[in-house]
Amino acid sequence: MSQPAPMITKDGRFAYEAAGDPGAIPLIFLHGIGGAARSWRRQLATFGDRFRAIAWDMPGYGGSAPLASVSIAALADALQQFIEQLGAAKPILVGHSIGGMIVQKWLVQSPKLARAVVLAQTSPAFGKADGDWQKSFIAARLGPLDRGETMKSLAPTLVKELVGDDPDPNGMELARECMGSVPEASYRAMMLALIGFDQRSTLRDISLPTLLLSGSRDNNAPAPMMAKTATYIPGAEYVELAGVGHLANLERPAAFDEALGRFLNSLATKA
Repeated sequence: MSQPAPMITKDGRFAYEAAGDPGAIPLIFLHGIGGAARSWRRQLATFGDRFRAIAWDMPGYGGSAPLASVSIAALADALQQFIEQLGAAKPILVGHSIGGMIVQKWLVQSPKLARAVVLAQTSPAFGKADGDWQKSFIAARLGPLDRGETMKSLAPTLVKELVGDDPDPNGMELARECMGSVPEASYRAMMLALIGFDQRSTLRDISLPTLLLSGSRDNNAPAPMMAKTATYIPGAEYVELAGVGHLANLERPAAFDEALGRFLNSLATKA
């Protein structure tokens, strides 16, 4: 697979990878907490012949500058600034995990600026802003780092816990590489940003074509929860990938690309 050259926005704040005609419809991929722009290279190769396929490095990842204060709202603002820097009018957004949460928050402030959205293996709400659940979640996710582990040493275990049946070996190698390269400060900040996220009340206001994509073996964004979420978004489509855990685009890239491709084709017939 070809490796796109890392690119940087004019303001120097955001790193990204891209493929395809700069004049084509923008198709922007947003990775999860353990990801990176390069985790989408297979999708850039698949969809770059029809779209301007773009994968950003979230603030604090890769070559992107970190935020002074990390929250889902601040990340949504950063996404808007990234889109403006690219001049990416009416993009299709594909948000995975926390990337999907950022898309949901972004939609509240920019409900008509996208052409369509894909919420992949994500949730409209996550935990409580206080209480025992938060303490146990933080301890489980950040405790090993507190005890001296590194992202690189944790990556094999973290990735193994995320995936489902028979994942693609090349995808798993890339997943471990991405996870192991996440700066510890960014991982900690993103984990804390999840707590208390809740956009359930705004789901009904999403008026764009929307696909919810889940994995049947995903414990982080369980398929039944995602199926229920889809019922609150007017006209949303729901697709569940059998045997897939939380990293569908890396575990089963062909199945992920097929599901995404069908949705993109349906947009073309409606246009």
